[in-house]
Order: sequence, then C-alpha cells, then structure tokens
Amino acid sequence: MDKDKSNKEIRVRMAPSPTGSLHVGTARTALFNYLFAKHYKGKFIVRIEDTDKERSEKKWEEDILKGFEWLGLEWDEFYRQSEREDVYEKYIQKLLESGKAFYCWHAKEELQKEREKQMQAKMAPKHVCDYRDKKLSQKDIPDNSIVRFRNDVKESIVFTDLVRNEVKFNAPDFGDFSIAKSTKEPLYNLAVVIDDHEMKISHILRGEDHISNTPRQILILEALGFQRPKYAHIPLLLGGDKSKLSKRHGATSVYEYKEQGYLPEAMFNFLALLGWRPKEDEKEIMEKNEIIQEFDIADIQKSGAVFDVEKLSWMNSLYIRKLSKEELTELCVPYLEKEGFFVRQKNTLKITANGEERSYDWLKKVITLEHERIKKLSDITEGLEFIFKEPKYESELLIWKKSDRQGAIKELKELSVIIQNIEKSDWTKEDIENIIMPHAESSGLPAAPGSPAQVGDRGQVLWPLRAALSGKKASPGPFEILEVLGKEEALKRINTAINKL
Repeated sequence: MDKDKSNKEIRVRMAPSPTGSLHVGTARTALFNYLFAKHYKGKFIVRIEDTDKERSEKKWEEDILKGFEWLGLEWDEFYRQSEREDVYEKYIQKLLESGKAFYCWHAKEELQKEREKQMQAKMAPKHVCDYRDKKLSQKDIPDNSIVRFRNDVKESIVFTDLVRNEVKFNAPDFGDFSIAKSTKEPLYNLAVVIDDHEMKISHILRGEDHISNTPRQILILEALGFQRPKYAHIPLLLGGDKSKLSKRHGATSVYEYKEQGYLPEAMFNFLALLGWRPKEDEKEIMEKNEIIQEFDIADIQKSGAVFDVEKLSWMNSLYIRKLSKEELTELCVPYLEKEGFFVRQKNTLKITANGEERSYDWLKKVITLEHERIKKLSDITEGLEFIFKEPKYESELLIWKKSDRQGAIKELKELSVIIQNIEKSDWTKEDIENIIMPHAESSGLPAAPGSPAQVGDRGQVLWPLRAALSGKKASPGPFEILEVLGKEEALKRINTAINKL
C-alpha cells in the first residue's frame, strides 16, 4: 500500500476483550497492526474492550498485555472502555436527541418469536421496531428498555476493503439493531465506532470474522457525522485440516507456547509470515526491523493461513541455535529446575547429578549438548534427563544392528578397561576421543568400499558405548557425554550395561 494520500498520521488499534487468554490469532492481528503502524512511523494503540462486565476479568487483561510485551509489541497509547462511560453517554444522548436512536422495551420472548417466524419463512432475521417513533420523557422510559439504532437507510452499504477490495451489504437487512443497554452501557458496535473516532483511528485491521459488523458500524458513524476509517479484514488462522484454528488442533494460547519454550523472536517471525509475504523475497528467517520495513497490506493473502506447529518448531530451533551458551543456560534453567534436577537455595543454584555436586560451568557444558538438537526450550528436560539420573532401558538397546549380544559385551568390557586407564587430566572430549577412536577404528566394522572411514562406520564399538551412557536411541555423541558424566559415573554405567547383557 502506498503512503496514505492525505498524509494523515497512521493510527491503528488492537482492541482485545479480556474474556480469555491471548489467542495466537489475536496476537497475529495485533502483530499486523503493529507492523503497519511502525512501517509508516504511525501509532499503535491498545484498547481493552471490557464493557462486557460479566465476562471480562482482570487476569485476562494482564495475560493479553504480558503476551503483547513478550512478543515485543510496544504500544504508544493505552485505553480501557470501562473507564470511558462519560464519553459513550454523550454520544448515546446525541443519537437519541437526533432521532437516530430510540428506546425499545420488547421482551426477549417477543423478539425470539419474531425471529423464529422469520426463519420459518426463510427471511433474514431482523427487527423493525414499532417503538421507533415513540417519543418518551425520561420518567416514562420503561426499566427493561434498550437503545436501538433507527435504520432508515434503503440503499446498499459499500466499502473498499484493503484486503478484499469492494464489499457490499443491503442496509435494510439489518433492521433496527440494538446499540446500548442504557445511556452508560454501549454495546460492541457503538463503543467501537465512538472509540475509533475519539482516538483518531485511520485504519482498522482486524479478523475477517468482523466483516459482518462493519456495515452496522458504518451506519452508526455516518449518523454521528464521523469520518469513515479504512478497513482491512485479515483471513483467519486455520488448523492443519483447514478449519478454523481451535483447541482441538493443539495449543492456541500465546502463553502456552511461551511456557513450552518458544522464543518471542521466533513467534514474531512466524506470525508475521502467516498470511503475509514480502513482495520479492522468499526467505523465511527475518529480523523484526526487516519485517517492519517490508510490511505492506497489499501483500496480505485473501485465503486463510495454516498455523503449522512443525514449522514454528523448526523456526524456533534456528533462533535457539543463535543463542550463546550463557543465554541458552539461563533460559533452560527454569525447565530443569521444575523437573527437580537441582534446587535453588537463597537464589543460588545447588546443582547435583547422580549424587555429586556440580558447578554452573558444568551445567553450561551439559546444556550445550542439546543446543543443536532441541526445537523448544522445554525439550531440554527430556533430552538431558539421563545426565542427572541413571537411565532405564532394555538390554536390546545396547546391541548394534550388525552385531550381537556377545559382541556388545566384548566391546563394553574393552571400553571399560580403556576408560579406566584415562587420566583425569585428560578428561576432555577431545582427549577422550583421541584415545577411544583408534580402538574403534581397529575393532569396528570396516567402512563400505570406496567410502572414508567415519565415526558412524564404527557402530559396533560406539553404539553400545553411547547407549550404555545415555539409555537412548538418539542422544549427543559418546565423547561429549563422557566428558560431562565424569570417569566414575561413566564406568558405573558401562558396568550396569554389561550386567544387563
């Protein structure tokens, strides 16, 4: 999209209702608003729509705001609808006095019967109220009254959507729709229109599920003499089966992904590419400032975007690999601590593994074992559990696919002797590898004809060693594991493996 021709300041808003945790779909919409505002050096406004007092809760407001902060969506202005009753009352009174709104006191049962008759007659449900011309003094207004918009518009309502182009609705189909419970309690469509005008919102970027609200909001803003903002309705997020994303597809809350150990930078990058692509660049790993620079509403796709958790995990793993050893350790400590691998005493970690107290530098070395392997931070607990606790496994795991039980016993016994003779001063990954590899080269199966000898060719020796140390089919290499386990623990595990066999 080219810069707004009027050169007016770009002002967008994200207006979540605090009735539940921050949904990834809401986060994606907020992200698009943020990118659009920052691209044009405009303002990103957060407005909590908490007029539904029965369902709104402070804890959900906090969850939403913390989610925005975690993603790095810094807002320029902040509002709560619950603190704006006086503003709404002024405009509701204006609509009532101008005859654009009126009081309706039809009982719910009457309206339900009317609706059922219309549906049986295959008509679009609407209420054209016979109270629309009643002039009441304040004292004569019935207690059960609501405020309705007087819809006298006969032609179509047409607006240009920046994503969907021209959209058209038949105005009479909406009837006289409700806009407020009282002069101090506006309903959604009225409160939104008033707030967007008062906050000078220039563009409204929201989910396509709000398209049906747009014509009603246009009717209200024109009745109040407000300038119409520009609209962009963004396709919804879909699950893997192409239906609307819901809990049956897995986690839908930003908090859940944060708890699992997805990094905010990865989630920012991933959400930005759900339904939007840079014009001429297919790359997928993009920094925040780069995304801001490239973002254009014109590049938002019209079809729904699939929330692919596997792709998010892949992207997250790339961001994890960018972390330094120190950063990764700090981020992983809470997950390991939660599993009880070590305890915190007066803000100091007491790290123990297999009954032996360890240093923080040792912990960094241990966590680095999984640096290239984990897709999310919580994976660290499963990946490293064998370091802190003696592993449990079946004896068949120790047998290399080209060997047998007796071959595994033989290799482990020989390895036990070799390791017993390694000096503690030589207990580094490099030294251990230099000592064990010649044995693996001479005892292991020969490499395939014409191929260079590799560690993988020596599975007859290295497979039972790694399996004995880790108890896993897949784990870091045996030399890395030996270094962090230490000589005594390594020999203990090798002897346990021999006894299993």
